Amino acid sequence: MLELNQPAPDFSGTSNNNETISLKDFKGKYLVIFFYPKDDTPGCTIESCEFRDLNSDFEEINTAIIGISPDAVESHQEFIEKFSLNFPLLADTDQKIQQAYDVPTLDKGYLERSTFLIAPDGTIAQIWRNVNVLGHVNDVLSTIEEHQELKS
Repeated sequence: MLELNQPAPDFSGTSNNNETISLKDFKGKYLVIFFYPKDDTPGCTIESCEFRDLNSDFEEINTAIIGISPDAVESHQEFIEKFSLNFPLLADTDQKIQQAYDVPTLDKGYLERSTFLIAPDGTIAQIWRNVNVLGHVNDVLSTIEEHQELKS
C-alpha cells in the first residue's frame, strides 16, 4: 500500500490527444492524479468539471491535473470535448497505472475513486481514497495550499 512521503510510482500513459505523459514530465510541480471509474457518468462528470472550473487556481499554485480511468483514448477525447475539460485524461486500459497506485477495482468492475497529490520532489504528499466528489476538489486545492505554506 502506498504511503505518504514515499516516491510516487512512475507511470507512462497515452493521453486523450495520443501524447505519452509520464510522471517525470511534472518534476518541480505539484501533480494531482485523480482516478475515476468512467467517462461521462454523473459522479465522474461532476468531479472532472470541478477540476476544470478550478484549473486556473491550481495552475497559480504550480499544480497540474491528470485524470485517469480505464476508458480508451477516444472516449476520453469525447468526454473532454463534451465538457470542455482543460487537462489531460490518460487511458489506463490495461490498468497498470491503477495497479501501481493500489487503486482497487470495486463491484461491477469500476475502480475506486481515488486522488493522489504528488509533491514537486516526486513524493506522495496526500492520498484520498474512496472519494466523495462533493467538495473534494476544493479540499485538494486547500491541501496543496497548506502543503506549500508548511514548505515555505
